[in-house]
Amino acid sequence: MSHLLWARILMATSLGFHIIFATFGVGMPLMIALAETAALWRKDQLYARLAQRWTRGFVVLLAAGVVSGTIVAVQLTLLWPRFMELVGQIISTPFLIEVFAFFLEAIFTAVYVYSGDRISHKGRLAAALLVTLGAGASAILITDVNAFMNTPAGFVPDGGRPMDVRPWEAVFNPSFPTMVFHVLVSAYMTVAFVLAAIAAKQLLGSPSATAAAYHRKAMMLCLGVAGIMTVLTVIAGDLAGKHLAAHQPIKLAAAEGLFHTQTHAPLVIAGWPDPVSGQVIGGIQLPGWLSWLATGRFSGKVQGLLDFPVDQWPPLFVHWIFDAMVAVGVWGLLVAGAAAVAAGRERKGKGEFPPWLLWPVVSCGPLSVIGIELGWVFDEIGRQPWTVTGLLRTADAVTPTPGVPWIAALFIALYAVLAWGTATVIRAYFRRHPVDFDDGGGGAPPRSVREGAWLP
Repeated sequence: MSHLLWARILMATSLGFHIIFATFGVGMPLMIALAETAALWRKDQLYARLAQRWTRGFVVLLAAGVVSGTIVAVQLTLLWPRFMELVGQIISTPFLIEVFAFFLEAIFTAVYVYSGDRISHKGRLAAALLVTLGAGASAILITDVNAFMNTPAGFVPDGGRPMDVRPWEAVFNPSFPTMVFHVLVSAYMTVAFVLAAIAAKQLLGSPSATAAAYHRKAMMLCLGVAGIMTVLTVIAGDLAGKHLAAHQPIKLAAAEGLFHTQTHAPLVIAGWPDPVSGQVIGGIQLPGWLSWLATGRFSGKVQGLLDFPVDQWPPLFVHWIFDAMVAVGVWGLLVAGAAAVAAGRERKGKGEFPPWLLWPVVSCGPLSVIGIELGWVFDEIGRQPWTVTGLLRTADAVTPTPGVPWIAALFIALYAVLAWGTATVIRAYFRRHPVDFDDGGGGAPPRSVREGAWLP
């Protein structure tokens, strides 16, 4: 394999590994804050216990995320020096501000974790909300740099070099609003589905009365958040489609396998794009729906791949990645909708939450994580052959230093160890501290839980 391909494999592995921890780092604080809110509002200490246990997992994942994020930062400098030089000249502002967002998150995580039993419930809730704010701000600022890579702004190119740099115009580049919105709501959706899946899996066993009540509250809270965030993710996807049509038409054309510019452009499901015939073979066409996605009108004109030089086409397999990502979102929307209907019927006394629905809820956990990975893969590969669209090609950004294959092998081994260690620590904690805290006499929580003690 070429030097460039090894560098891309290493960077893809690093980002693919880190994005999981980053997603939980963004979504977990929100779920913890919501559990604390429910405990305070409903005077139900099972929600306080829920926030406590989620916090244990969050701290481990946050630590692993800090390690993997640091590795990504180092690799950007080592593998892509020309990219970092360009970023330093134009859009270093988000990196500088992100330091303060991380400090906010770290400081109030420490307050929440180590002082949770010394401050009031409202104080704990305030700390959790500030952690949520810091985590969200970090995600926004880092995503902003990726948005700039898709639609660079705030400078005048001069022979491949940026002149007349306007940093704030670079920060608020065209991709910034839609991409940040999509990243945040999809992170919240993913974490909510994963936590709901864990609770549903526990309910499929034979939990005690109190444990069943605990897991049920967890699942219903998470499904409520997941349902809202899934709807917002669909809206974000619609906005992203219109944004791509306006600012990155080649990425949209590759995603849908559209070769010819046309009105009433079809949305194509499945199949494989064939550049020789100029069509998607074996796909299911929905006439006019791509035009509607791109322009808001079924008669809208959508640019095709043949409007652009072939050497600027993204790999056409992004069509499959895009389809898989959309399929995950549709499945999540259907499951969340079915759960909302079932919960509504149960509240009205028209039936219980159907046990068969627990398995679809369980499936949404791993599928939502896969969806997050697919989304980032589509964003990065759909931008190729550019690192910064129209300004810096990936082949020109890579380091000339040899030895990348050995570095890749070393870091991939490190990721395997880090993943094993993270999973081992989380599994050991939750095995030592099971949810089954029945006192043997009717399923009531022990006195420490009833009185709201925060630490185990």
